[in-house]
Amino acid sequence: MGWMTAIDLPSWSEALPCPWSAGWEVVRQQALPREGMDGRPLGGFSAAAYVAGDDRLWVLSDAPQAFLLPVLGLKSWIGRGVTARIGRRLVLRGTDGQPLPVAMDGEGLVVQGDQAWIVSEGLRTRHRPAQLLRVSLRDGRLLQRQSLPISWQPTANAGLAVNQGPESLTLQSDGSLLTAAEAPLLQDHPHAGLDRVPVAALTREQTWRSLGHLAIGPADSAATRSQGLTELLALNGASGVLALHRSFPATGQWTARLTLHSAPPQLKPLVGWDLLALGLPSDNWEGLAWGPRLPDGRRTLVAVSDDNFNPLQRNWVAILAPRQGASLADQSVRPQQCIPSDLPGD
Repeated sequence: MGWMTAIDLPSWSEALPCPWSAGWEVVRQQALPREGMDGRPLGGFSAAAYVAGDDRLWVLSDAPQAFLLPVLGLKSWIGRGVTARIGRRLVLRGTDGQPLPVAMDGEGLVVQGDQAWIVSEGLRTRHRPAQLLRVSLRDGRLLQRQSLPISWQPTANAGLAVNQGPESLTLQSDGSLLTAAEAPLLQDHPHAGLDRVPVAALTREQTWRSLGHLAIGPADSAATRSQGLTELLALNGASGVLALHRSFPATGQWTARLTLHSAPPQLKPLVGWDLLALGLPSDNWEGLAWGPRLPDGRRTLVAVSDDNFNPLQRNWVAILAPRQGASLADQSVRPQQCIPSDLPGD
């Protein structure tokens, strides 16, 4: 498979609360073990991708020696409360079969078939560039390197800031890969009192297309509150995109907010939900993926946290679902309550 194929993504009516104010509920949550089957430390999980056919959740570690880890049996975990199991780590390797250089810092993940795309942050150096990689899920070998948009690359007083490159990656229904910087580019300035990050898509022709900017918080919040965009998750067609915002202000308390934006390039914020208010642990939530359906038909949302290899933190996997109650089948809820006013219904 040389390129990603178009996929069937859920629309707002299939995967989001209706009305939006109904919010989300936590179906299951579990901390992953700190040690793998090989006896080596596990941690740093910063992205996730669910494969329905295998009932397998792949999580990506940003450990100095990058690897993927399969989490198995999500359906049983959700349905019967059985503890989710982990498989053997898949170390990422170069074309020569040797492990990739230390400190690749993988942050975003898309899986389709036997391949995966991984986006990594960088340090504005030739030896540590932010980039997009395609790897084999059979043996972890590198299949392709793809540089990021020209305006994101480091030049004097421009480009991605150190360790603030892309942390998000999602596959859109047209087969393009959507990503965004974690924080504003060095040449960017607040707009209308807001910090904004650039969003771009790698098309099926493997060219970058700029898709505007997405607001992440008040002006200078990226610097003062470590406010950042840690994940994007596509919805079907023009239904929009979910964004995961994370901050760690001087108070030392994590924040995690899920926001629905209209589809690129408008990227207008439509509604947001405080994930920690749902009961998720106060931690570094970084990854999102569409998960399996519940027996009642609701589509689940998988969230993953990164423990930063800190003994005071954990790598959590949480399963969320639109809160039970109001739905499109409920005649008291008008479809217009769940449709962005500037988007077509589906």
